[in-house]
Amino acid sequence: MRLTLIACLLALAPAPVLAEWQLVHAGNVLDRPGQPARGATTLVIANGKVHSLHEGHRAAGELEGVPADARVIDLRDQFVLPGLIDSHVHLDSDRAGVDAQLDEVSLSPAAKAFDAAVNARKTLMAGFTTVRNLGDRDGVTLALRDAVREGKVAGPRILDAGTSISATAGHMDGTLGYREELHAAIDRHANTCDGPDDCRRAVRRQVGRGVDVIKFASTGGVNSRIGAGIGQQIFEDEARAIVETAHLYGKKVAVHAHGGDGILLALKVGADSIEHGTLLDEAGLRAFLDSGAYYVPTLSTVNGYKERLAKNPEAYTGEVLAKIEWRIAITGKALRLAHSRGVRIAFGTDAGVSKHGRNADEFLLMVEHGMSPADALVAATVNAADLLGLGAEIGTLETGKTADLIAVDGNPLEDIATLQDVRWVIQGGKVVKSPQ
Repeated sequence: MRLTLIACLLALAPAPVLAEWQLVHAGNVLDRPGQPARGATTLVIANGKVHSLHEGHRAAGELEGVPADARVIDLRDQFVLPGLIDSHVHLDSDRAGVDAQLDEVSLSPAAKAFDAAVNARKTLMAGFTTVRNLGDRDGVTLALRDAVREGKVAGPRILDAGTSISATAGHMDGTLGYREELHAAIDRHANTCDGPDDCRRAVRRQVGRGVDVIKFASTGGVNSRIGAGIGQQIFEDEARAIVETAHLYGKKVAVHAHGGDGILLALKVGADSIEHGTLLDEAGLRAFLDSGAYYVPTLSTVNGYKERLAKNPEAYTGEVLAKIEWRIAITGKALRLAHSRGVRIAFGTDAGVSKHGRNADEFLLMVEHGMSPADALVAATVNAADLLGLGAEIGTLETGKTADLIAVDGNPLEDIATLQDVRWVIQGGKVVKSPQ
């Protein structure tokens, strides 16, 4: 009787899943950015993970444990490297200035969700298999994050910050620029805070929504529709309350900061990354080196500004236009200084201000402003993975890590522009883009 019962249970149990094996025959592989690339290599993938790497182009029968019917992906004329990571995007839009202000009061969350899905696909096709989304107002990217994770739509792995936190009248106060009688229709209380207790509440609200990371503004912003400049706009006790509360819940903190005073404040209270960091000074440099925080330069914003103004000189108005002209003129100086002094740098574009799907344009600006192609690639792989807390999973092509990889025609260590035309994208072992 007991044996019969066991037999019945075994019959009802699901059949064991057979491993899905693939061999990638690559011309060159940069398996660990920061170290020399390999020559001809066979990369073995099993069930979406990197199983092993072998010199030369090996057949399945030559590799112990690899089944003879393993699929072969022929990339012998390609340079293969880990999937790229953008640490600063806004997937819900790529409109800005007056157009973006209009969208905030005319597009429904459903419409923004479709925009976000389209932008996510563009990003993935550009070779960016992971992104950190640093703020939207409607929660659409939180939903998109989950849809991508569940395989419902194509897109990069997403870590999401929900709605960015701001002091009242600070950079992310959603009422700025709108007539006062419209303010009641905008849920300012969702993300603004005043005083330490209120700032703890604001963090807990985002944590309760299921965010992966917390973002707040310690300074004004270029696109803020208020003539308050780009200096510090939050008090130390408020900033400290945000960071301490986020860390209490195990969430890293990204800080929007342009002015040197706001950079220094954010690092003093324990920020994990500084976004933009435009007016980095000596005190900020020392604070970066003491804290080990990451700098995310977001140089690509200037591309978005220049392109929009070329099409429409009135795309931005008033105080915003003046700040944009300043930002264009100063871009790259902070990166050159930070890199020369050994500050840890993670790749981030602020895509949304610049165009989605053109994230790799950032590489050209990074190299123009003092980084080598090899260092820029480390920023977009190893460093970005570490910043996002995913270093054990992505960023390199090592045994046990997720098989996120891309392939390009040329050698990006010699010509970083090759990354602007990614030919193959493999995400979790699945080919999501190929020339065919």
